[in-house]
Amino acid sequence: MILVTGATGTIGSAVLRQLLAAGHPVRALTRDPAKLAGSAADVVRGDFDDPDSLARAVDGVEAVFLLTVARPPSTRHDEALLKVVGDARIVKLSGIGAGEVFDGGTVGYWNLAAEQVVKQSGRTWTILRPSSFATNVLAAEGQPVINPTGDARQGVIDPADIAAVAVQALTEPGHHGQTYTLTGPELLSVPEQVSQLSEVLGRTVPTIDVEPAELARQLAEYGEDAASIEAMVRGVSFARAGRNAVLTGDVEKVLGRPAGSFADWARSQLAD
Repeated sequence: MILVTGATGTIGSAVLRQLLAAGHPVRALTRDPAKLAGSAADVVRGDFDDPDSLARAVDGVEAVFLLTVARPPSTRHDEALLKVVGDARIVKLSGIGAGEVFDGGTVGYWNLAAEQVVKQSGRTWTILRPSSFATNVLAAEGQPVINPTGDARQGVIDPADIAAVAVQALTEPGHHGQTYTLTGPELLSVPEQVSQLSEVLGRTVPTIDVEPAELARQLAEYGEDAASIEAMVRGVSFARAGRNAVLTGDVEKVLGRPAGSFADWARSQLAD
C-alpha cells in the first residue's frame, strides 16, 4: 500500500491519479474525504496534528509520498508522520533552491530542514526539488495572472512530470538517497508563459506585476502569518533576481524521456 499525503493538491492529486492508473494500491490522506468522493483509492480522514489519525493512515503502508504545508513553516508535520510510519519508503516533496542563501536569509529553510529530518530517519528516502509549476499561471477567465517574478526566467515544469518522477521513486528501486531537481526543458518568464498560454487559448490572458513588498502586504491581508510571509517573499525575491534560472536533466534521467514543454502543458489544459 502506498500512502499519498496532500492528496487533493496540485501534485498530490496527480500522484494519486498516476498510481491508480498504474494499478497500485493507494491510500489517500485528507482532512476532507468528501473532496475525493468516488476515488478508487482508500480515502482516509487525517490530520498531521492528530497522531492517532496518522497512525491509522500508515497502517500497512510500504511507501509514502510526503507533502507537508505547515503554518508557520516548520518540520513538525514531517516529524509527526515519521514517528508513526515504521520503515516505509519516503518520497519527500521539497522545493528548488532549498538552502540557498539570499538577501541575508535562507531560501526554503523549512524545506531544507524537512529534508534533513527525512534523511536522518533511517528510512529509504528520495527528495524531489521541483521548480516553478506550470499551473502557477492559471487564473479564472478574465482575471489577471499575478506575476511576482517580473521578467526573470525559471525552469517551469508540468506538475504531471513531478508526479511521474514521484511514482517512479515510490514504486521502483534505484532511487534511494537521490535528490532530484526537477525542471522543464526551457527557461521561461511569467510573461513568456502567458504569451504561450494566450496563443493556445486564442485570447489574451492579462497579467499584473506584483513587487515583493506588495505581495507581502497582500498575504498579510489574507491572514498569512509573518513567518510564512517572510519565507514566501524571500523565495519569490530569489527567483525575481534571476537566481532560479536553472535547468536540469533529472526528469529525463528518471523517466527516460524529456520533460514536457510549457506549450504542451498549455495545450493539455485546453483539451481538459
